[in-house]
Amino acid sequence: MNFASDNWAGATPAVMAAVARHNGGSVPAYGGDEVTAAVTQRFCEIFETEVEVQFVATGTAANTLSMAALARPGGLVFCSAEAHLHNDEYGATEFLTGMKLVPVAAPAGLMTPTALEAALARYPEGGRTGPAVALTLTNASECGTVYEPAEVRALADLARARGMAVHLDGARFANAVAATGATPAALTWQAGVELMSLGGTKNGCLGAEAIVLFQPGRFPELGVLRQRAGHVVSKARFVAAQFEGYFEDGGWLATAAHANAMAARLSEGIRRSNAARLAWESRANEVFPVLGKETIARLREAGAKFYEWPADGIGPEEDCVRVVTSFATTADEVERFVALL
Repeated sequence: MNFASDNWAGATPAVMAAVARHNGGSVPAYGGDEVTAAVTQRFCEIFETEVEVQFVATGTAANTLSMAALARPGGLVFCSAEAHLHNDEYGATEFLTGMKLVPVAAPAGLMTPTALEAALARYPEGGRTGPAVALTLTNASECGTVYEPAEVRALADLARARGMAVHLDGARFANAVAATGATPAALTWQAGVELMSLGGTKNGCLGAEAIVLFQPGRFPELGVLRQRAGHVVSKARFVAAQFEGYFEDGGWLATAAHANAMAARLSEGIRRSNAARLAWESRANEVFPVLGKETIARLREAGAKFYEWPADGIGPEEDCVRVVTSFATTADEVERFVALL
């Protein structure tokens, strides 16, 4: 019963087969190979527009280098208070760019236009702080919630009215697409997103992350920044091969849909239980039950793996925990977990 993180799961057979398929022979390094070219074209097809794709090794690098491409002296980056960029990347954006992160209140991980307007009002143009440079959203959010296209558009419109660029952290983007039923295009550039971090690692890749630019050539220094940060992968064909296997026959959405379905099954079991409740409703592959500490201990003794998660409204004898499903999660694991509540 491993619900610690979707990062704990292995790689899908399709990804492994693609890596093996492209393992023979000698091909140009640093992205000059045919596999990288073909996969870049596949990105264009998925997003229904011409895109520029730059591979990196980690999601933190994708986020940070995206911000570096936008950077201005003393700039401000607005993000949700729950954002990975803000809580889990050890100040990487601030370290590499010199810009300041401005957390915006985001109940259950989703920022609202009202909250963003209030945050922007605290940093007026010509005020005592630097310029508002970027808005970064996370879809699916760190709380398992998702933005619909219209919600992304409403936030992007506010940001762009202040001359800000809009970035999307898509570490679990496949889960958002599967949950909403919207197209990748509708959730990104058609809603005002200009660049994104797209991750495959949490959804069945060995380690495949990419920065996707929806206006190729708009950020010409990104390639230099990526090189200086040490994120130009020499054997880029193996990152490309992972994405080839990932996208094959729509597999990336099938694996995400399975993870979401297992999370929904968990949520339903928790709702039926007299020993647990949901801290909030989620739609992607992360569930946040509130459990008694004795129940937590019993689950762990039975082999369940998960982590505590900070949340409001928690009593002294209980905790909120994060339970994450993946493409590899089975219905049997879910039922065993629920039965122990």
